[in-house]
Amino acid sequence: MQRKKFDSINVVPFIDIMLVLLVIVLTTASFIQTGVIKIDIPNSSAESEDEPKEKLKIAVKKEGEIFFGKEAVSKEDVENQLLGYSKETTIHLFCDKDATFDHFVFLLDIIKKHNYENLGIITQHE
Repeated sequence: MQRKKFDSINVVPFIDIMLVLLVIVLTTASFIQTGVIKIDIPNSSAESEDEPKEKLKIAVKKEGEIFFGKEAVSKEDVENQLLGYSKETTIHLFCDKDATFDHFVFLLDIIKKHNYENLGIITQHE
């Protein structure tokens, strides 16, 4: 019995499979909504559904950059920016899980110093 020698590999089926996978990835990727400020927040097993009327989103990125909403704020101006909001404003604090704890404590100190009581620390639901 004589064996057939393969001189080349047929890559057409491989290309077909890769194109189908590419189409699937591109269509599902369009449904994923990402935030403007990329922060990798820690997970939590509890989930909250309350939506306050007036809220301030404060985000701390991994590098220590602080944002009020979508506006970057220097560390020296955080206190002045915060005082522009009423004491009843709900504050949502987003902190990257890889950010140093110092940035988190810095913000909490300023928030508590000026008696802002409506504070929520935001995490991702597992």
